[in-house]
Amino acid sequence: MNIEAANCSAAIFCSESRLPTRYGTFLVRVYRAEDGTEPVALVSGEVRGQTNVLVRVHSACLTSEIFGSLKCDCQAQLEMALGEVQAQGGVVVYLHQEGRGIGLANKIRAYALQDRGRDTVEANLELGFEEDLRDYGISAQILRDLGVRRVRLLTNNPRKLRGLETYGVEVAERLPLEVPARSGNIAYLRTKQQKLGHIFSGLKLIS
Repeated sequence: MNIEAANCSAAIFCSESRLPTRYGTFLVRVYRAEDGTEPVALVSGEVRGQTNVLVRVHSACLTSEIFGSLKCDCQAQLEMALGEVQAQGGVVVYLHQEGRGIGLANKIRAYALQDRGRDTVEANLELGFEEDLRDYGISAQILRDLGVRRVRLLTNNPRKLRGLETYGVEVAERLPLEVPARSGNIAYLRTKQQKLGHIFSGLKLIS
């Protein structure tokens, strides 16, 4: 089926199956976007037609989620979200928007600039990109395809709320998704807080 949303490319539903994971069993649904990426929805429980569905919209981070990088909080956030969604029922939408939308190669170029003292925002800007290029139109299309119109959103990022609502998904509540700060990512988290407006109750450094 073709899913349409204003001002964004269409996503096409491709396939689905049960997916047992360490967090429990999900229904995994794969879509194909016009840019060739294949966003994924992991669904726990019956969500169609439900109100205030628990949702996490998560952008891929290969360096953290595959290679275990300690420069960010992405892997820990994904794992926490999968656990919460499995326990309560809901959806994790997984988007291929590496490096806040600049792609993997440019993300590694940004890492090199960070090694020379830039923060994550300064690095993206120095490479000629906006501070955050991510778009949430595809995730809104996927949620509507699942029959989800009103959500409780797991995020620390207020821009994500506005991004979903722009495409017709109502955010009834924002739920924090905070993980402990470590020496390798404390500067990254502070930059998200100070320059990107992410909401943290308190950044506590642990060993």
